[in-house]
Formats: sequence, structure tokens, C-alpha cells
Amino acid sequence: MSATTLEQIRKLDREDRLARFRDRFDIPKGLIYLDGNSLGCLPKAAKTRLADVVQREWGQDLIRSWNSNDWINAPRRIGGKIAALVGASEKELIVGDTTSINVFKCLSASLQLNEERSVLLSETGNFPTDAYMMEGLAAIAPDRVEARLVDPGDILSNLDASVAALLLTHTHYKTGRVQDMKGVTQAAHKKGIPVIWDLSHSCGAMPVDLNGCDADFAVGCGYKYLNGGPGAPAFTFAAERHQEKVFPALSGWLGHKAPFAFDDFYEPAPGIDRFQCGTPGILGCAALEVGVDLMLEADMADIRAKSSALGNLFLELVEEKCGAYGFQPACPVEADQRGSQVSFHHPEGYAIMQALIARNVIGDFRAPDILRFGFAPLYNSYENVWNAVSILADIMESRAWDDAQFKQKAAVT
Repeated sequence: MSATTLEQIRKLDREDRLARFRDRFDIPKGLIYLDGNSLGCLPKAAKTRLADVVQREWGQDLIRSWNSNDWINAPRRIGGKIAALVGASEKELIVGDTTSINVFKCLSASLQLNEERSVLLSETGNFPTDAYMMEGLAAIAPDRVEARLVDPGDILSNLDASVAALLLTHTHYKTGRVQDMKGVTQAAHKKGIPVIWDLSHSCGAMPVDLNGCDADFAVGCGYKYLNGGPGAPAFTFAAERHQEKVFPALSGWLGHKAPFAFDDFYEPAPGIDRFQCGTPGILGCAALEVGVDLMLEADMADIRAKSSALGNLFLELVEEKCGAYGFQPACPVEADQRGSQVSFHHPEGYAIMQALIARNVIGDFRAPDILRFGFAPLYNSYENVWNAVSILADIMESRAWDDAQFKQKAAVT
């Protein structure tokens, strides 16, 4: 991208096919929010929807709402909508629980598909909850399960007859590097290994084609690019060919064939419904559905094109305006290898990010030294990027970051 003047930047915004979506979000005036890869902004419609759920559905209809307002089918209904964003059938995706719990479900399912195998494989540096869930399963059944982490470059060479499941994040949470989903899945399948894809930093930000890649299982969260709100329900994808072969390890009552028969013994529901566990959080589901419906109005090709352009522009401007201050890209510079985020190494990364936040530029920090900036194409503008880098340049030139208040680590970074 050659746009290096403010007028050129504003021209990009005038021509932006997604610009109309920005007014659909409740963004504080003067805030440059570049953390949509961690928590998406609030859709304005979510406030109205949640008020209705609280005041009418919960407040007036009460328990009748499980039928009259279709609460009971929210996991399947919203799951079917998310399925359209990730190249899945509506019969293969269900909403509920958290990403961590859903990782556990998929790991245990994969072990059932490969009863003679014991190794759960992932890469070092993966998002911690994925590795921790592997470790937890191994702790529960040490004679049956081994959790194994290898260097990212050694994944393919470690695919052998001992591996029961490969668990990888599609877009890496720190570096933004995108895995070759189809190529890795094919390589694993040649060795009889199912693959679990964590889509938390991909869903809603870029095209995903689970069935086109012959994926086995996938999980993802609802609070990043889907704009479902803090702690929004997560989702589970299970390829239809695997569903009936799995007896859920987390055999909760809502995954029963007939939950309201209240049987003493568990009989799994047919299909994807068996991957349900506990009662769905209806407030969270309602907010998530608003975010998903909004996402479905946009064209994913436009989202990906703008995401790439915003990232390219950010990299270009940081090099141009801040090149003398020691920032080193921690992400791929090639857009097709990068998700919807840009990250940099800097030894003073935490303090610099706090100084940015104090100036109303919201990104985040990931240990040990990474500043991370996420781009949500539905509400981020090109001028947001221009202004954010201008503020960053001022912070570096003035050494504003070198203040004790910016070096005190908070509980959440």
C-alpha cells in the first residue's frame, strides 16, 4: 500500500465497502480501539436485545421462555449461523460452554476415535488453555494419555502412529501467523490423526472452510471478532462423520437424548446435540446472536481484504514513523500469512502499551515483549491506523512511556 498521506488515508475510508458498519457499534468518542482480537466492541443492537431478554423474556415470561421464546434451541440456532462463517453444516456446530471446555470435549472425542493411540500433540507457544487441557487429560489418565508439545517447525515430523489428536490454533494469538489448515489436516489424515482447530482468532476475521479442508473438530470463542461480549459462549464443531462415534466425556444433561425424561443413565443425543453439556447462558447467547447476525451481513471477502490492508498500513507506518525506536515485527509481514492483527517485539512493550492506552489507543501486551494490535474491519478505519501510529510516534519521541505509572503491571495485560 502506498497511502502515506492523511488525504490518501481518508480517501481509503471514503471508498471502504465496510464503512457503513461502524455506526452499528457503540464506540466511545475519541477512542481508537485496536483490541477487537481480544474483546470485540458492543453492537448497538445488543443493548436493545438484552433489555428485551431481561425485561420481557426473563422478567415477564420467566420459565415459559424456554418454549415461548425458544431459549432451548439457542445453541443450535446460533451454531447454525456461525457454521456459515466457517464453512460448516448447521448440523455440525453448536454454541455453549467455553473454549477451554470445548477443547476438552474434542480432545476426549479424538481419543475415542483412536483408542489404540495415546499422544495429544500440539506446538510450544500455543495458546495456554489448549496445552493445559491436554495436560489435564494426561493427569486424569496418566496410563492412557500423554500430552506432548514440540517446536512449531517439528509438528509434521512428529505425526506418527502414537498420536491420537493434533491440536493447533489456526491464527496464532501472539504472532498472528496463519496455519495451512488444509495442508496440515491432509498430512495428519495420512497418518490417521484427527485435527482439532482453535479458530478463536480466525472466526469472523477471515475466510475459514472447515469442510473444504476436511477438518475433524474445531472450537472458537464468541467474544472476539463475533462481538458477543465478555465471556460470550464458545462453539464446537464436530464433523458429521465423527459425531455418532463419540460418547461425550462431559456427558451433561442437555446432551442427553431426552433431557426432560430425567433418566438416571446417560444416552447421548443424536448428532451435534451430544456435544452440549450444561444449560446455556441465555443472556450470553442473546448478545452473541446479535454479533453473529451483524457479521453475516458483511461479505467475508471484503472483511479479509480490509483486514489485510489495515495490517499492511500499520506495518508501513510504524516503519516510516517509528523505525528508529527498536520495534521488530513479531508477525508475518506478508498479509496472506497473517491474521487480522499486527504485533511487534519491543523490550519496553508493556510500558509503551500502557502509554498508548492512556492516550486512548487500545491494544494489548503479551509476555514477554509483544505489543499486539487487532483490526476488526467492521468498525476500524484507515484513519484509526494513521492516528494510532502518529500517537505511538509521539510517545516514543517524547519518551512518555518511560514513566513509573506505565511500568506497574496490572492483573490483565
